[in-house]
Amino acid sequence: MGLRSRRSGRTALSLAVLRARVHLDALIADPAAYVSALRWRVLGKKLRARHRFAALMGESPRAYALWIATREPDILEEVRAVEWSASDGVGDPLVVVVDCRASVTGLADTLDSIARQSTGTPTVLLLGGSQPVSPVCEALPDLPTLTARLSAIAPPGSDGTVWVMPVAAGDTLSPLAVAAYARARRDAPDATLFYADDDLLDGAGNRHDPLFKPQWNSELFRHHDYVSGACLFACDPRRISGESPLAVRPLDHGIPVHVPLVLHHRRDRPRPVVPAMPALPYDLPHVSVVIPTRNGADLLRTCMAGLAQTDYPSFDVTIIDNDSDDPEALALLADLAKRGTRIVPWPGAFNYAAMHNAVVPQLAGPLVCLLNNDIEMTAPDWLGIMALQTLREDVGAVGARLLYPDGSIQHAGIVIGVGGGAGHAHRFAPGDAPGYFARALLPQYVSAVTAACLVLRKDRFAAVGGFDADNFTVAFNDVDLCLKLNARGWQSFYEPRACLVHHESKSRGLDTAGPKKVRFDRELEALKRIWGTDKAHDPYHHPELSQFGERFVVKL
Repeated sequence: MGLRSRRSGRTALSLAVLRARVHLDALIADPAAYVSALRWRVLGKKLRARHRFAALMGESPRAYALWIATREPDILEEVRAVEWSASDGVGDPLVVVVDCRASVTGLADTLDSIARQSTGTPTVLLLGGSQPVSPVCEALPDLPTLTARLSAIAPPGSDGTVWVMPVAAGDTLSPLAVAAYARARRDAPDATLFYADDDLLDGAGNRHDPLFKPQWNSELFRHHDYVSGACLFACDPRRISGESPLAVRPLDHGIPVHVPLVLHHRRDRPRPVVPAMPALPYDLPHVSVVIPTRNGADLLRTCMAGLAQTDYPSFDVTIIDNDSDDPEALALLADLAKRGTRIVPWPGAFNYAAMHNAVVPQLAGPLVCLLNNDIEMTAPDWLGIMALQTLREDVGAVGARLLYPDGSIQHAGIVIGVGGGAGHAHRFAPGDAPGYFARALLPQYVSAVTAACLVLRKDRFAAVGGFDADNFTVAFNDVDLCLKLNARGWQSFYEPRACLVHHESKSRGLDTAGPKKVRFDRELEALKRIWGTDKAHDPYHHPELSQFGERFVVKL
């Protein structure tokens, strides 16, 4: 057996062992769930099995190592042949600025990773370096010297632009980083800021804690700088005016472009910062709250008690009654009507979309709050927090952070494509868990939010034709509404500082039997047909995060 064959055999054995360990981690973490997934797989219920396996295996501490071994090589191979050259319009000077001001620990590793690039020969400048540590780099003591050097690098007769890749000493680059950025520049020639995914290095140089980033999300960036230190941007030294050329200001660069590849391996990176509660103005617009119900007196009573305690300048409440026949519920509705709550009868089959399409145009407020009857308020400022975000010109539907009664997360935004349709981000995670890089706690743009507690402008609801009552009578009507709003430039928004309890039964699950399953399957197929949710990637998710789970775990 030759040396190459022996190496190949050892690699295959190591991979098999790694895969077995990931499965073992999943089995140990939740034996019952793992056995259920196996049983579903044997019974041919592949989609359900993949959902369960994705969640279990993705939580393994070895999951990322398995991803690196099995998926990353093929993904990176697609860019290997791309050159950073003048002939295709991406040949402007490329400068890697290694920031040594805080530390020079690991600098040799940084320089070695730059030297191993598959294409291009970037100029290497050491900011804060006292002397060159390699013949291929130049040490510059301070920012003014760096600015002058960048100006000198720009070719005579050019517009003075230099492409800068800032790297902290100790961080390393993927061997294909320059090639990947070159391809991104070729695909988006007008863009001036590109950012890539990154992970962390431990003391032994092992990679861990990957940050698979969304496409540009300006609201999320306000609370988590996921760009600086893992990017490439056009820098005109003549416009620096004393500021650091390493400072990344995305608003100066139009819409930044995401390169969905792990190109940067870092010793440290900026951390998310959970914002304080917003200051609410006194002149927020009137809100019309609309609640559909059928019986469920205890749920409705709790919901109405929470509204009575809500601190908001002006709102009214309309209840759509879908054939309540329970005496307690009827007595409650009669009492609420006497106290000024508008009750609208809606007889016949339950059609969430149709009943709201009929009632919303009649509402008084410029803002509408869609509210389930099983929502419980935990703080009085929830409505003000949500209404404030609807006043932004680029915002459509605003959704809250919802918890199950046991405190676990029920809704933290909706991810398109989960299971071929859509799923709730971070569902079933502990209520105090920050989620994937604190995204359960950070305001951000999302593809959709649930209508269990949703606030939007009434005129925008009308502008997109309201709900689609033909295709989405019960399920996915909120997703369809949000996607229609997004298409008009009114992006869905997740506001976790408004946090409520949703008394939806965790044991109920999907509609999996009888007429309900038939209806659900029909609505899921409509979502796929209209919006392509079984093929498209959610721009606020990532292609390498599993679409068979709601917990932001790597695709395996």
